[in-house]
Amino acid sequence: MLIKCAPAIRKIGTVPVYLNVYDISSINGCTSVIGLGMYHSGIQVHDVEYAFGAHESESSGIFECEPRKCPGFTFKKSILIGWTIKGPKDVWGFMEDMAEEYKGNTYHLITRNCNHFCKDACMRLTGNRIPSWVNRLAKIGLMFNCIFPKNVDVERVRHKSKSDVENKKKKARRNSISGCPSSPSFDDGPDSMMETARSNRRVSSLSAPPFLVSSAMLNI
Repeated sequence: MLIKCAPAIRKIGTVPVYLNVYDISSINGCTSVIGLGMYHSGIQVHDVEYAFGAHESESSGIFECEPRKCPGFTFKKSILIGWTIKGPKDVWGFMEDMAEEYKGNTYHLITRNCNHFCKDACMRLTGNRIPSWVNRLAKIGLMFNCIFPKNVDVERVRHKSKSDVENKKKKARRNSISGCPSSPSFDDGPDSMMETARSNRRVSSLSAPPFLVSSAMLNI
């Protein structure tokens, strides 16, 4: 019987690079035993977590948040991917370069999601790959489109600022007071599980560099 050994972690620097993995769905508790699950991930370096999400603009889809606390998702585990030689300023420059490739309007749930971004960033920073199980569901979806909704090619994980969410709540309250029903929206569908995670997504803004998506560009 052959035993597959875990690949050795290549060390090319002294700064640790972590992959922070989050559960998108509670069903992961059942499916993870067979190596499947719906996960969001971000890359942590120098105590900052970077991830990739969608909006309609051609500007960057990269955003940052507090490590292991990405809003809207349930933290699962942190995995040491490797080390990098880049200092804080070098990492900012690195993310600025990646922003040219990872535009908000290029996000795709199957072919270009947050896990693809983390895989790419980790390879460039450390020379090591992320675990295959993190994005396995997307790989299966690419081969068997029938297991995903027909509109999956336009489905995006969208950022929503806190003000966006509050404005939506105020609008709903105004409609209920006036006796008018709320207008149906794209959010009110079978994808509500995913949308719940998206609705709380926030973005670091005030001192953020140009390559980070700002709240003014978020979709409602």
